[in-house]
Amino acid sequence: MTETDAKGKNRETLSWCMYDWAYSAFATVVISAVLPVYYSQVAASNLESNIATAYWGYTTVITLFIAAVLSPVVGAIADYSGMKKRLLLLFAALGIFSTALLYFVKTGDWLLASLFFIFGNIGFTVSEVFYNSMLPYVARPGEMDRVSIKGYIFGYTGGGILLAVDIAMIELMSDKLLATRLSFLTVSLWWAVFTIPLILNVKEPPGGTGGARGVNPLTAGFKRLSGTFRELRKYRELALFLAAFWVYNDGIGTIIKMATIYGAEIGISQTALIGALLMTQFVGIPFSFAFGRLAGIIGPKNSILLGLSVYTVISIGGYFMENAVHFWILAFLVGTVQGGTQALSRSMFGSMLPRDKTAEFFGFYGMSSKFAGIVGPLVFAVVSQTTGSSRLSIFSLIAFFVIGAAMLSQVDVEKGIRAAGEGNVSTDPGAPGA
Repeated sequence: MTETDAKGKNRETLSWCMYDWAYSAFATVVISAVLPVYYSQVAASNLESNIATAYWGYTTVITLFIAAVLSPVVGAIADYSGMKKRLLLLFAALGIFSTALLYFVKTGDWLLASLFFIFGNIGFTVSEVFYNSMLPYVARPGEMDRVSIKGYIFGYTGGGILLAVDIAMIELMSDKLLATRLSFLTVSLWWAVFTIPLILNVKEPPGGTGGARGVNPLTAGFKRLSGTFRELRKYRELALFLAAFWVYNDGIGTIIKMATIYGAEIGISQTALIGALLMTQFVGIPFSFAFGRLAGIIGPKNSILLGLSVYTVISIGGYFMENAVHFWILAFLVGTVQGGTQALSRSMFGSMLPRDKTAEFFGFYGMSSKFAGIVGPLVFAVVSQTTGSSRLSIFSLIAFFVIGAAMLSQVDVEKGIRAAGEGNVSTDPGAPGA
């Protein structure tokens, strides 16, 4: 690779990471920090607190179900037609526009808030399928772990910076409700502006067939998806990893989506909740680096298992949580493991992929996380609604981490990498795509 090619590759990798910087603002401000509290205290203020928590859980279930159905289908279409980047931008636009509409949600508008969040989260989650599928193309051979970790660090930093700006705006403005609604507009603008580097500098990965004339990409996409179910049998370790990820990521996702509204339910102030989540963002930066180094010593799988053990402790602590100090302690623990476990899961999955089907299989990866993500929030919502409290809901998440860890421990990563290589021209999961 010439020096010019190397600079171009570095620019492409950096621009890919910048999308994590862009869309992570939705994850921090809308999913985790500001909207759950606003939903509980304003949009659903006419409901009982535990019912507001339950309705937020049901809203999350609906959006994840829709995204789960869409992800593998559009992933297969993208692989066939060579439209990964274009479809990413399409769903990003959906998310950006829907997030801006949250500005119009006011007191009692919980149904409208749920509707706008559903469309925004679909844009967020489905665009992530195409973003993830570009990883094997933007990373140099053998550098997927490092680039994946780098993307998460960009996400933590970008999302954390905007969250800090929004916290300052909410605290300084006399009209707190207006400031909160304006924070949704800042997310929309941030997401749009920082997607531009990806538009300009990241190349469209090639399609599996180059988009042959006379063939409908939608029809071909469904056919290819059907074939992928059968083809997964050739990749036992990949399928086993997906099943493990399906379970443990459900627990991780539920903590991310439900922690703030759970804190609001037990009486923790908005300032304390959002401040703790801001801390989580910046704690996540050095610990994501640390997880990358740790993976180089004990391997990605063992590093993920360590992270799942910490999440088990967090679930136990959540059951006994009583005040803001407890929430801050648990938020700190989440920050130590969240970025590392998710980044290493992504790169571990990518290392076992057949290279000509990255979007298709990352569609399955997205489907796994979304369908899996349905169970946790649904259990959380049902338990909260039936018992009148969410303490047992948070405690129930232990099962997801224990079972997921047991399944992950059975995955032979090296065997999975070899199996993927046998089905492709190159056996190196980081090799340049044709």
